[in-house]
Amino acid sequence: MRKQRRDRETAWVAALAGYISLFSFLYYLRQGELLLYGDAVAHLNIARRVFDSRTPGVLQLGTVWLPLPHLLMIPFIVADSMWRTGIGASIPSMLAYVASVAGVFRLVRGALSFPAEPEPAARGAAWMAALVLAANPNLIYMQATAMTEALYLALFIWAIVYFYEFMQRSTVQQAQALLMKSGACLAGAELTRYDGWFAAAIMGVIALIWALRSQGRNSRAAVARFLIMIAAAPALWLAYNAAVYRNPLEFANGPYSAKAIEQRNTTPAFPSHPGSHNPLVAGVYFLKSAELNVAQPELLQRVWVILVLGSTALMCSFARRLGVLILLWLPLPFYMLSIAYSGVPLFVPGWWPFSNYNLRYGLQLLPLFAVAIGMVIYFLINVTRNRRLQVVAVVLVSGVAAWSYASVWRREPVCLREARVNSRTRLALEKELARQLSMLPPDASILMYLGDHVGALQQAGIPLARTINEGNHRVWKQPTDPEGLWERALADPGKYADYAVAVDEDPVAKALAHSARTSLVQIQVSGQPAAAVYYLRDKSPGNQAR
Repeated sequence: MRKQRRDRETAWVAALAGYISLFSFLYYLRQGELLLYGDAVAHLNIARRVFDSRTPGVLQLGTVWLPLPHLLMIPFIVADSMWRTGIGASIPSMLAYVASVAGVFRLVRGALSFPAEPEPAARGAAWMAALVLAANPNLIYMQATAMTEALYLALFIWAIVYFYEFMQRSTVQQAQALLMKSGACLAGAELTRYDGWFAAAIMGVIALIWALRSQGRNSRAAVARFLIMIAAAPALWLAYNAAVYRNPLEFANGPYSAKAIEQRNTTPAFPSHPGSHNPLVAGVYFLKSAELNVAQPELLQRVWVILVLGSTALMCSFARRLGVLILLWLPLPFYMLSIAYSGVPLFVPGWWPFSNYNLRYGLQLLPLFAVAIGMVIYFLINVTRNRRLQVVAVVLVSGVAAWSYASVWRREPVCLREARVNSRTRLALEKELARQLSMLPPDASILMYLGDHVGALQQAGIPLARTINEGNHRVWKQPTDPEGLWERALADPGKYADYAVAVDEDPVAKALAHSARTSLVQIQVSGQPAAAVYYLRDKSPGNQAR
């Protein structure tokens, strides 16, 4: 009966999160803001080209980005309308958001009530933690998009939920089952973001230490299976890169890796990003991005930091009961190392270089902030038995969260602001390019580099299979493959395609640079390289873009 009550309570939390998710999704859909992030468009179209391509198959998943988010999108974007609008790619994120909120509720309720049944104070603190996560304006926007943050947070949170319950096991059989569930969530996280590799390594070490101290053979066998499970996911990705790209670390040091992109974008005026080769500075920038995701005024940001540090002190003081929750800090060291040594930039407004970029990374600490609020409320209630003081404590802490989120909505959520600011010129170019492409004959083939402006094809409703693009080559042929479809089309465009889309300095533009062809239309948008549409078959096509 008590278990049914707990499950019903979790279901109510999930239902509330579901309403928030659906309402916000419909709002951003109506605003046309599901695909502001260029990465969201890229994620969506990586999933699409697995089956919509001249060379379909799993190799279209590419490298650098991990495959699970794209695989989860595929069933939802088979329909053209779900692909063109981006709705299909939002569905996995929305479901993950609901799971994240339910996971934080279960984690806090269990941690604050173990080993007894949840008392009202523990349930109230769990509700508050869930509300802090669910009501965060930046997460509310991100969960409506094709970005990977919501999915990763769900897998990370539930990995910790099951790991905590494993550490507080009541029977060997229950512990083994919980550890396997945690391992499955960690494996999913590892196939979603590289953050998961770091989290799995730390949690694997903890499980190994526990196994070495354990006297039971069954317990050690369970930990061994757990370690194999969390090692299999990165091993699979390394093997995939080795087999396909002849380099197991292609995602880390290949031409499309963060480090390679940073090297290409380095200039004398901007030789490196903040925190490069300096983990401390990197950590400060990451923490600032986390603060900006929960509050705008600096005073409120400092209050959040104090609350988190206070809750961390409680975790350390009650290590046997709450120590596992310190795992919620794992994003901090991971991003310190990533920003410092992996070419991952993060810019915050108000600090050099005074821009908005990758601020969404700060959302990875949101579960820690949410759990901190719940824990502080719980312990403030238990410090005093005076009902009035308890009410004052709850109101004050809840007021900090409410005031903080109100400030975020008033100033505009930083993740949404970043997306809007950085997408304006790109969307303008893609909108005009889509208009021109929609005038082409419905059966025309197009030579186009999709890396930067695949959104134009999506808006025009042109199947990717009608294009010859950089995905149509045999990547296992290293270092070059002159016989690949993409390479052959670049060498002789008129032989393989009816039209070409060239954007300054992209491979198609370079291939057409010395040809005598005249573009049908030129598109110029301030802040973006010039684009042009060419007819490749002859000089006077019957149908052409205007």
